Amino acid sequence: MTEAAAGPGDRVLKRWARNASRLPPVVRGSLLPALLLLNVVTTRPPRELPVAVAFTVVLVLPLAWRHRAPRTVFAAVAVFASVQWLLDVQLPADLALLVALYTVAVHSELRDTLAAGAVLAAGGLLACLRWATEGAFLTPFVAVTALIVAVGVFGVHVRTHRAYLAAVEERAVRLERDHDQQARVAVAEERTRITREMHDIVTHNLSVMVALTDAAVYAQHRSPGKATTAMLQISETGRQALTDMRRSLGVLRAGEPDALRHPLPGIAQLSTLADQMGAAGLPTGLEIHGGFTHVPATAQLTVHRLVQEALTNTLKHTPAGTRATVRIECAAETVTVDVTDTGPGTPSPATTGHGLTGMRERAAAYGGTVRAGPLPDGGWGVHTRLFLAVAPA
Repeated sequence: MTEAAAGPGDRVLKRWARNASRLPPVVRGSLLPALLLLNVVTTRPPRELPVAVAFTVVLVLPLAWRHRAPRTVFAAVAVFASVQWLLDVQLPADLALLVALYTVAVHSELRDTLAAGAVLAAGGLLACLRWATEGAFLTPFVAVTALIVAVGVFGVHVRTHRAYLAAVEERAVRLERDHDQQARVAVAEERTRITREMHDIVTHNLSVMVALTDAAVYAQHRSPGKATTAMLQISETGRQALTDMRRSLGVLRAGEPDALRHPLPGIAQLSTLADQMGAAGLPTGLEIHGGFTHVPATAQLTVHRLVQEALTNTLKHTPAGTRATVRIECAAETVTVDVTDTGPGTPSPATTGHGLTGMRERAAAYGGTVRAGPLPDGGWGVHTRLFLAVAPA
């Protein structure tokens, strides 16, 4: 029903409710006592006025503390109402009992609400027995009991609804906090991944480019053709480095030409890596045993980066004339990687620094470990085995 269709009385009540809701809490809390006192003053004969006013005050005044101590306030109001009943005084201020019951139901546990409701029901029974007209006991008793039950049930509903909203809000806050924590972990993991990728890409390609530059400078007068080839390889290595960095940062579009010309490094690209290392001055042999088409692309990238890092370390820290061998053995559930060289077999700074740490992190994602150390017959070796059934985190 719209306000226009409602009757004059309905419109007045609605306007009064809207205006009352805008009043300060102190003013709203004073409305009931004021109305009850006004009723007493205007309806009681002068001889009953002092007692009626006194009981109205003591019944209503404790309600000011009902939110802080609901059970204590209910007990106080119930005691004053009992005295009123013993003195045979009837007052509209008995409504304070219903207000106190509602407050107990909203702010206390269910057993406290049931106890307060039982006390109020017993008081209602005694009041009906004493003041109901002869033969009309049942009707007022049923009405009073129904009112008590309605107030108690409504208070319990309000308390349950508030608890539900609080639980939902707490869960939302917890989920948001967990989401923020997961987001921070994800950001940290992504930063670590990018740092590891950038280290491998930059270290390897710069090492190769420096070696090729040295070779070009050495050959520019004696063998201009070899110098030109070295310069072209430097250019190609630089473009490969840029492509790998853009891919690692997630900015290479699939439609760009370099995406096809430079696919994601894997086992198939190890031959190109071996040729690149040979051109840079580290002759590298490559042996691949078993098919690798079943190996996931991420695992193939891990194999490629492990070999790349090991060969880069050899190129940087071994004397001229060193040779390297890469052996890859692919099985149904594992990929074994061995990189050996004929160098002096002494540890280099890279084998104890971030390079080896990055290799171990990559291998650990597939349940593998990296062993690096001198070989029995001389030289240096790096060994690891990846388990394909272990998905990277």
